[in-house]
Amino acid sequence: MSPLDANQIVALFRVIARRLAEARSELGVLDGAIGDADHGNSMADGFAAVVRASAEAAAVGCAAGDLFAVAGRAFLNAVGATTGPLYASALLRAGQQFAGRAEIAAEDVPALVSAFAAGIRDRGKAQPGDKTMMDVWAPAARAAELPGDPLTRLDRALRAAEDGRDATRAMVASVGRAARLGERSLGHIDPGAASAVIVIAALRDGLARYLSEARP
Repeated sequence: MSPLDANQIVALFRVIARRLAEARSELGVLDGAIGDADHGNSMADGFAAVVRASAEAAAVGCAAGDLFAVAGRAFLNAVGATTGPLYASALLRAGQQFAGRAEIAAEDVPALVSAFAAGIRDRGKAQPGDKTMMDVWAPAARAAELPGDPLTRLDRALRAAEDGRDATRAMVASVGRAARLGERSLGHIDPGAASAVIVIAALRDGLARYLSEARP
């Protein structure tokens, strides 16, 4: 499998950004039920900033692996509140893992799920069962680490992510803004969990498109 260069990492970011832009209103509605209704805007604006910054960096020769640190800083500058530091930490953790690499092997793309999960976990301190995005990232990371080709691993991660998202409907929020609602948070899907599924699905679809186009 051909490795991904800097421009192809930017292309992955573009897929994520486009999917989140399309889901902006839907995520806002989910967040409005248990939060302040800004999660869709935060995610869409954050990844739009990621695309702009990473494209500029790639154009002047930034290595593929170093784009994640660029992306993390861009997300944090664009998004405040809770979401900004969490996804900045996710991207920066990936940047630590791939620092200095001119290209990233397709086989290593599923490791982004684990890196994102670790960065979010360490920054936010939430655990599965708290009704947060970690109810998606934790099981998705475990699934992505199992053996298989990269698309099989991401397919497995996506199924785990979707199950984790759906499970948040039956949870009572215990951390974050939604925790103030107590039992009233029951019956609602966590918006952070919903957006995490979108990110993972976009990674999977972006890699699938790249592998299809790269096939001789």
